[in-house]
Amino acid sequence: MKPLRHFPTGMVAAEGLPEAKSATYVVSEVFGPTVQGEGPSLGRRCGFVRLGACNLHCTWCDTPYTWDWQRYNPRQELRQLPLEALVEHLKSMGVNMVVVSGGEPLLQDLGPLIVACRRHGWRVEVETNGTLIPQDKDNLPDQFNVSPKLSHAGDLAHRRIVPEALQWLNASQRAIFKFVVQEVSHLEEVQALVAAHGLAPVYIMPEGITAEAVCRISTMLAEEVIRRGWNLTTRLHVLLWGAERGK
Repeated sequence: MKPLRHFPTGMVAAEGLPEAKSATYVVSEVFGPTVQGEGPSLGRRCGFVRLGACNLHCTWCDTPYTWDWQRYNPRQELRQLPLEALVEHLKSMGVNMVVVSGGEPLLQDLGPLIVACRRHGWRVEVETNGTLIPQDKDNLPDQFNVSPKLSHAGDLAHRRIVPEALQWLNASQRAIFKFVVQEVSHLEEVQALVAAHGLAPVYIMPEGITAEAVCRISTMLAEEVIRRGWNLTTRLHVLLWGAERGK
């Protein structure tokens, strides 16, 4: 199975699927109402739009079905959805916040989707790995939840850390920086990235797809995260529903 092809415009297409247009999105799943499980909006009621494709390949990724075509079939996992259909689905949820996740959402032009959400008065948060700058710089979300990947994610440093993108997102004053951590020693790598790029505010999140792992790692990290002046976020959706999709 061939992987998703990446286009200079940020459009993505899978083998057998047409290229996405400006008001059409390559989507993995749309679900809700649910709650935002991570970061400063943790627990807030919302709808999720999970887009397909990613430019990184984290070894512990909890959504490999959006990009790993060695294990998943893109014809089964992805579909083209016009903007109007996405909005109608979100309207049916009765939410006032939309979280756009992935994969890596910034591979696609989110401008039309953000504009449509704004017309309905919905807050928009975009989850991103921090390696890309938005294509539409005039229509930005209320918040970027930026998750720069550490070395334990498995990708080479030049792929997972893009200074220009981190600096742009930081300067937007719409970003929080959320680092996935497996053990206390990883906080040193976070500290180096935070210092090198002036990132703030910082949230530390445990890696894990079971409630046991999330609680164990959170307890292990808590005191050191607090000592460093950072914030600690759990993964509420994992505590509630484990690795169940669509939650």
